[in-house]
Amino acid sequence: MNLGKEKMNKLISKTKSLCPVCLRLLDADITEENDAVYMTKICKRHSEFKTVVWKGKINIEDWITKKNRAFVKKPSTEIKDGCPYDCGLCPEHRQTTCTALIEVTNNCNLYCSFCFASAKDKIFYEPSLKEIEFYFNRIKEQSGICNIQLSGGEPTIRDDLKDIIKIGKEKGFEFIQINTNGIRIGQDEGYLKELSEAGISSVYLQFDGTKDDIYEKIRGRKLFKEKIDAINSCAKYNIGVVLVPVVIPGVNVHNIGEMIDFALKNTPTVRGIHFQPVSYFGRTSFKPENKDRITLPELIEEIEQQTKGLVKAENLKPASCENSLCSFNGSFMYDDNKKLKPATKREACGCSTIDAAEGAVKAKKFVASNWKLSSPTKRKYNIGDSWDKLINEIKVRRFSISAMAFQDAYNVDIERIKDCCIHIVNKEGKLIPFCIYNITDTCGKSLYRD
Repeated sequence: MNLGKEKMNKLISKTKSLCPVCLRLLDADITEENDAVYMTKICKRHSEFKTVVWKGKINIEDWITKKNRAFVKKPSTEIKDGCPYDCGLCPEHRQTTCTALIEVTNNCNLYCSFCFASAKDKIFYEPSLKEIEFYFNRIKEQSGICNIQLSGGEPTIRDDLKDIIKIGKEKGFEFIQINTNGIRIGQDEGYLKELSEAGISSVYLQFDGTKDDIYEKIRGRKLFKEKIDAINSCAKYNIGVVLVPVVIPGVNVHNIGEMIDFALKNTPTVRGIHFQPVSYFGRTSFKPENKDRITLPELIEEIEQQTKGLVKAENLKPASCENSLCSFNGSFMYDDNKKLKPATKREACGCSTIDAAEGAVKAKKFVASNWKLSSPTKRKYNIGDSWDKLINEIKVRRFSISAMAFQDAYNVDIERIKDCCIHIVNKEGKLIPFCIYNITDTCGKSLYRD
């Protein structure tokens, strides 16, 4: 019986986490029990918390990739209280910036039940163009040229979004993407034309499913037509779109296969689909149970099952930039019948070591090359032009499937925070890892966002 118990309860690792009630730093155990892996932590004031972090057929130890870390060369803050209380970035941080988020407004034209920014809940704030130029300068000073995402709230609320894009382009940032619900860009063609002329690279489109009842549950209204209108408008101006579903058990997990099918039908404008398993921070009204979560391996299994093997689990691999437990990605090519041919394959040995700095370079290139729509060559090819034709086909027919599992106060792992490469620039021009910037306690208070 003792041997059986040891096998059933295996300690994977020890780490640090936070108390969801008071956000104090706690010791935490990552333990495998039966077919799932849990984080367990105890706060002397607020009892024990046990949260599922990994569940499914993929072994967590086979998934994790060892990395040679890339520490920040120009830290902005000193280490005083330790991670995660000295962000800015501090000398303990182990990855450079791949994507920097600039929040250009906290206003929005929706009021969603799930919103990491709690848009419209706080005093209205929009940084001026001068302040935004300062943000670009600070990003460049600390991280060099990286990918930029303009976010909010809803960035298309701003009439001067084109000017913000121009500022970024003038500073040398080649890839600038907007994170949007798509309502305005689908309805206001002149506005989208201005963004196109300013140099927008890609649209990161909120897309929670192919059924309006899903949008009513998450976003408060029917929106599927608005999503289609936004994609069609982007097609007209040759702007690549990435569909971004928040995946919520009991709401839209069953729709994953249909979302991928929809994405493929709308290529080449739609460059891929980027799933986000639901995290419980920002605007949430209840304490989540484990049944309210979907982990990365469960998501991978749903993708394989719902696409009927069109996408296989082995074609999706862990990140080379951020922590392995944060995300997965897969590159594909599609043929005339929208059948996918994988360009990636996961080696499940759990013993490989990669260079984090090299992973950051690859991650920036992956996003910039896969999520931007390359203009297809319209000329006719001669018999001897097969190589040129192949290069053109590769540019146009690429498709990506990826996911990012953001952390909340219940499952936050400080080791993952230290490896984060997605950073939000705050009002002081400091770069804060995305998850720790957005984490809120059970009363909605945060460490950094407020």
